[in-house]
Amino acid sequence: MITPGGLLSFTLWAAASVVLAELVRDGYHIAGHYWQPLQRSHNLHHKAYRRDLSIVSLEAYKQAQLYNDVPEAIAMLGAGVILLALTQNLALVAGCLYSLGFLITAYSRSRGWLLATDLTHKPGDLDAIPSQWTVNRTYHWRHHFDQGNAYYCGYFTIVDKILGTALSLKGKTVAVTGASGTLGRALIAQLQKQGAKPVAITTCEGAEFGDRVEVLPWCAGRELDLKERLQGVDILIINHGINVHGDRTPEAIQKSFQVNTFSAWNLAELFLSTVQKSEHRALKELWINTSEAEVSPAFSPLYELSKRTLGDLITLRRLDAPCVIRKLILGPFKSNLNPIGVMDATWVAGAIVALAKRDFRDIIVTINPLTYLAFPIKELGRSLYFRLFSQSA
Repeated sequence: MITPGGLLSFTLWAAASVVLAELVRDGYHIAGHYWQPLQRSHNLHHKAYRRDLSIVSLEAYKQAQLYNDVPEAIAMLGAGVILLALTQNLALVAGCLYSLGFLITAYSRSRGWLLATDLTHKPGDLDAIPSQWTVNRTYHWRHHFDQGNAYYCGYFTIVDKILGTALSLKGKTVAVTGASGTLGRALIAQLQKQGAKPVAITTCEGAEFGDRVEVLPWCAGRELDLKERLQGVDILIINHGINVHGDRTPEAIQKSFQVNTFSAWNLAELFLSTVQKSEHRALKELWINTSEAEVSPAFSPLYELSKRTLGDLITLRRLDAPCVIRKLILGPFKSNLNPIGVMDATWVAGAIVALAKRDFRDIIVTINPLTYLAFPIKELGRSLYFRLFSQSA
């Protein structure tokens, strides 16, 4: 008789065997990029598709399936069978059957049959943003046409998250507001290390960032001046802000919300309006520094109020966003705005980039352990509330 505990154990092992099969597939895929004996057959796979994921020719597609996808499925099945033989755990049959299904469909496609089973290569416009935990068409499109040496995963995105290949910054044009500030400069330096092309958006006249950094002068309230340049930007990082500390005068209220909330919101909407082509859903991203003040005291009431308002607006906008939006939830780092900050801005910028490359949509960098618990709960609650009691146009 099967006990509830035995059934649970069997189910967990069966699920683990499926995940293992996918890890083998991802490992085989990575080997196809770096191990010469597999490179030629894997290149057939990349050459079989046009930019809209339509096939170059049926013959090229069939060859790619036969010499790349079929051996890949055999590797998945072989690893499962070996593990099953070594452990004698019948639950691992699930992974073998899962891999066998891939082998059957891959061989069928190599014969020109069951072409509709190739879900991540379905031709046509991209109709969703890249998924976070599993691979959809938009996520996989980036492997073909953004950066071949990234986005390796076939279904679960575990391997890309571990390797830091869930987002490639190489060759991307990345604009940073608040660029002349401590964190802005640190972000630009980190982006250059990743092979990105930074654009410094700054309110400081005469600010210098080196020969390889384009500089755009700007001030709050003149967001439309940046519209034309933002058309060619892949990632916009909204990082500017102001802290009036204990001031609560009407002028301080106006200035705090104008800079921290409304200029950031206007820039965000301006950038999102540039997502016009199918491929923009895959390539463009918006990162917004809303700060730890969303959930924790900053001992500056107007800073908290303006940042929390921005944070809620972005949570609401995420529900219908045409591209990925990442929030930067940062603790106190030493800067001109916060001279008593305890974190180093260079380290914070490095952590932001490292987490973005692992596709964290909420990038939390702080020394306060409560934020890592409080922010996800707050974000989930607000998102559910907005989803239930609001609607898109």
